[in-house]
Amino acid sequence: MAGGNVVALAGVRLADAGGVGGKNASLGEMIGALAQAGVRVPGGFATTADAYRKFLVEAGIVEFAEQTIAGADVDDADSLAAAGVAVRERFLNAPLPEDLSGDIGNAYRQLCADNGGGDVAVAVRSSATAEDLPDASFAGQQDTFLNVRGEEDVLAAVRRVFASLYNDRAIAYRRHRGYDGADIAMSAGVQLMVRSDLAASGVMFTLDTESGFEDVVFVTASYGLGESVVQGAVNPDEFYVYKPSIGKCAQPIIRRRLGSKAQKMIFAEGENAGVQTVAVSEQQQKQFCLTDEDVCALAEHAVAIEKHYGRAMDIEWGKDGVNGELYILQARPETVKSRATGGMVRYRLIKAGERLAEGRAIGQKIGVGAARVVAGAGEMNSVCAGDVLITDMTDPDWEPVMKKAAAIATRRGGRTCHAAIIARELGVPALVGCGDTLDNVKNGARVTVSCAEGDTGFIYEGEAEFETEDVAEENTDAKLPVQLQMNVANPDLAFEFSRLPSDGVGLARLEFIITRGVGFHPRCALDYPNLPADVKKKVEELSAGYESPRACYVGRIAEGAATIAAAFAPRPVVVRLSDFKSNEYAGLVGGNLFEPPEENPMIGFRGAGRYVADAFRGCFELECEALRRVREQMALTNVWLMVPFVRTPTQADEVLALMAQNGIKRGEWKIVMMCEVPSNVILAGEFLERFDGFSIGSNDLTQLTLALDRDSELVADAFDERDPAVKEMISRAIAACRERGKYAGICGQAPSDHPEFAGWLMEQGINAISLNPDALAATRINLAKSGAKGD
Repeated sequence: MAGGNVVALAGVRLADAGGVGGKNASLGEMIGALAQAGVRVPGGFATTADAYRKFLVEAGIVEFAEQTIAGADVDDADSLAAAGVAVRERFLNAPLPEDLSGDIGNAYRQLCADNGGGDVAVAVRSSATAEDLPDASFAGQQDTFLNVRGEEDVLAAVRRVFASLYNDRAIAYRRHRGYDGADIAMSAGVQLMVRSDLAASGVMFTLDTESGFEDVVFVTASYGLGESVVQGAVNPDEFYVYKPSIGKCAQPIIRRRLGSKAQKMIFAEGENAGVQTVAVSEQQQKQFCLTDEDVCALAEHAVAIEKHYGRAMDIEWGKDGVNGELYILQARPETVKSRATGGMVRYRLIKAGERLAEGRAIGQKIGVGAARVVAGAGEMNSVCAGDVLITDMTDPDWEPVMKKAAAIATRRGGRTCHAAIIARELGVPALVGCGDTLDNVKNGARVTVSCAEGDTGFIYEGEAEFETEDVAEENTDAKLPVQLQMNVANPDLAFEFSRLPSDGVGLARLEFIITRGVGFHPRCALDYPNLPADVKKKVEELSAGYESPRACYVGRIAEGAATIAAAFAPRPVVVRLSDFKSNEYAGLVGGNLFEPPEENPMIGFRGAGRYVADAFRGCFELECEALRRVREQMALTNVWLMVPFVRTPTQADEVLALMAQNGIKRGEWKIVMMCEVPSNVILAGEFLERFDGFSIGSNDLTQLTLALDRDSELVADAFDERDPAVKEMISRAIAACRERGKYAGICGQAPSDHPEFAGWLMEQGINAISLNPDALAATRINLAKSGAKGD
């Protein structure tokens, strides 16, 4: 990089971070190195660190700033604010050196001439020489000014960028992380604006921000300029793109979530225009703001950037509403999950009070404290150590009080906003985008914030009972003669669970995906729009963002199954086809319109018999379509299918024929069946001629062997999977599979509840035991200690 006051972004590289700051060096690196990969970065120029230091000397700022900051208590909001104001006033009242002003003016005029003439709109961004380091993000600590037009306004914005090195939040951040402000210089990057105010923008990470799972690109998007997403002013759309499938299949997007996107930031008009915030129409809010093609293109750019930098990245992007192109606006190292070391501590909620609010979960921890409802930054001093901070939105100005909090909850914001980033760095559980549900939380009340239940977190009344588990202490590399798999109900937790030492998933419950991800009865998808008005309205709300309720039903099932499959690939994931009972289906929106009343749903209209019934056949075909999409369009071939509650061989033939008609054929797919009805054991040979193996459902097999209704409390004390009759049935089922060289697994509750039962199963020669995640590590250790003989 040549010396002087100003350099073109295209002329700098990462090695020049000491001269133009980390942000500007990264922009120049991408312009020079990634254009051939199709990564577009808006051009511009940057002032140098030498120019900044010269300004400080001529303005006599250095000694004053350090003396003022040294005398401030950065943990006291009032003391910090007074010091910050005093220092910034020195910056803003001091003129820029004449040669620096001239060089900036010349560079801006040239930028205008190269881009059609007139006063082009630029973003004036801060880039500190200590920013975007591998061990500290400094995200959002200094200021950016958008839609700046004209030479005088650019010069004013540059001076304000220089002053922002002494924002309250920046002062506190440096002090807490041991950085000396005198050793840090500031560069102002002047970059052409992308007209994302006419389209969309957002942030993406090359890993999952909550679990650290590295095989996905996590994209957030909202209408308008990206500051709304970064600041946490909106709840954005979210997409997960599976890296191994990018460029190799029709649909690498494995998961999506519609955000409310209630407002957007756009260019303001007139003198000193800047930006303004306006409302987004209700119709637009109910649509995803990006096409699938755009999401996939962004993911490709993200992978290219990650490959070039050789580490996980945090990337800001924008789509130009004039030319339709996608641009990368910033790229910095991801500094939280990619640095995580050591074992995993899991939090598990045991018992909680009334649910008061919900939002997007940041982290996987649980925090308890007194709710401190704070209306604005002026009330920050009311937050005490151990409080639960409740407010509209938190930007980095709040960091001094955020570090005190036991937990944080905001009305607005998404999982990539600055508040979420800082909460992760601090290790504080947080909920963002809670909306009006926060009205239920009263100031001073004791509450529990739980981020341990998946993507959605909750605030509960009172102090909940919970436990923690240090998974690392229980891990073992011992080789066992049996595979230990997991039962996974919630796709939201799949990325986190994939870190546990397992051999895959022995039971992924489709009904949980339907309940949590869809919410309405499948007949509503088929019979829409001929539904009663009230049901139709609810179904439309639940399927917002999709072309139709049918597209939503198929899409959400595919995305839920794909998320689990991607998390554990290439390990097998056994997806059980829906096993709702009629009373459970009736609990879905519209379910009471289609479900028959039954005295004992446990042995009624369920499983295979339901699939082939005229009343449900079309619904089952939607499941088949969804699962074909996982394999054929998302390229996740590690999915096995499992058919539940097959009463007779004839019923098995009917189901397999129906599946084949819908493109799912044995031989091309691995298809097993639940062994849970006594007839399955008695006629094991006939069933195994039709399926690739058994997965033993010990819950139903116990119920039907001992003639116990497992929903009845009156006979609950007699329900025991270790009963000799039940063990005899299980032993025979395993032996039948072994004789025929077929898969034998178990996915029932028994081995999770009873360690000695898992040892007995291993002794019987079972191929795989699928356990609840919280029982996995302990079972592995117990089996390793007991050896092949079991306990």
